[in-house]
Amino acid sequence: MQTGSLFTTPFGRRTLSLGMLAAQVCARDMAQDAAIDKWKVFRDLSAARPLMGLSDRTLLVLNALLSFYPQTELSAANGLVVFPSNAQLSLRAHGMAPATLRRHLAALVEAGLIVRKDSANGKRFSRKSRDEASERAGEPLLEGREAFGFIIAPLIARAAEFASLADEVRAAHYRLKMLKEKVTIVRRDVVKLIALGIETLPHVDWTLKQVLLRSAIDELPRIPCEDELTLALDGLECLHIDISNLFEINIKSQNMSATESHSERHIHNSNTNFYSDLELGLDESQGQNGDDNVVAMEPKANQVAPNSAKSGQKGKAGRGADQDTGHDSRKVPLSLVMKACPDIADYGRGQIVTWRDLMGAAVVVRSMLGVSPSAYEEAADAFGQEQAAAIIALILQRAGHINSAGGYLRNLTQKAKAGDFSIWPMLLAQLRANGSHLALV
Repeated sequence: MQTGSLFTTPFGRRTLSLGMLAAQVCARDMAQDAAIDKWKVFRDLSAARPLMGLSDRTLLVLNALLSFYPQTELSAANGLVVFPSNAQLSLRAHGMAPATLRRHLAALVEAGLIVRKDSANGKRFSRKSRDEASERAGEPLLEGREAFGFIIAPLIARAAEFASLADEVRAAHYRLKMLKEKVTIVRRDVVKLIALGIETLPHVDWTLKQVLLRSAIDELPRIPCEDELTLALDGLECLHIDISNLFEINIKSQNMSATESHSERHIHNSNTNFYSDLELGLDESQGQNGDDNVVAMEPKANQVAPNSAKSGQKGKAGRGADQDTGHDSRKVPLSLVMKACPDIADYGRGQIVTWRDLMGAAVVVRSMLGVSPSAYEEAADAFGQEQAAAIIALILQRAGHINSAGGYLRNLTQKAKAGDFSIWPMLLAQLRANGSHLALV
């Protein structure tokens, strides 16, 4: 193709833009031996249409233009100028109106897909060479004749760019498809689990679960984008994990009751005053008078509050390896947790009298505080289900002073894994904040 070394300008009142000049430069810098299948380029352009801002009608005009190129392969050797009239283009564009046709041709020029090469009078034609012998010898179109019309060389020069954009669009469509499938599967699981839970676990508030399900689905528009699907999927997965945990707790409790002859009846405790160990030394006067006030104390992470004169000997025998790591492994009494954290009682299904009740309320509070399911599961693995629920209760009680509940819980989990954490200082500090005190015997 010989387009000359100077820029060409459009005929008549059509204006010139820098984009048109850039398209001409791109066409001139193209390798002379470059060649590509014209329909492959068109397919890539069709796929990349959303990123390039092209309409389907504009691509229809481009398809009509390419149909006037006689060869399937675009190459400089075959010439890269097509010169159909508007009447011919309109016929191959399914009878498109002339004004609409001109508008879409201008859009192709502005997008840098084609370059105008206008004649002196604006007509499109091919002028035959005087050397007919050279034409019979098979000279290229523009070597043997001069043509005025549309230069389609930018399609070859930018073919790699179009292919890259098409791959990007296809990858986005694939991710969107996978997200839609995941949302459908998780939604189906949640719906069926709720239906089963209504029949088998009547004590659970399934109305709240149904409301959460509907809120996650109803917020999706008719044609959702990737971010909207991701947000809906996160909400459905959290709900799925909460419901699955309820069923898992129920199944484990049934298994424990069914095998009580193998486990529960073998439990023996010769210490009849074990409640005094759990309550950190409530004295006799408090037990008789029902006084719940306790004396403030500030135990360190590697210290345990003494219960009696023999507390040091009991600590050495009872804590074992935990004494070396600085982790206090004594079980926290539920009554102490509820005294320090009374706010969590508002989120239970009823009065919280067992650890199972507290764990159920902690699941609800966990979602409300924005703690991710993975963070809560990691905490449960590090602390145990009961202590993790107690920590959630403490975080709820101090919610006004904690910026990120999820980050705070993960920090405590890391300390517990390193053996540098005890829940007792948190409980005692909260008791002091509530105006309660713990007495030491």
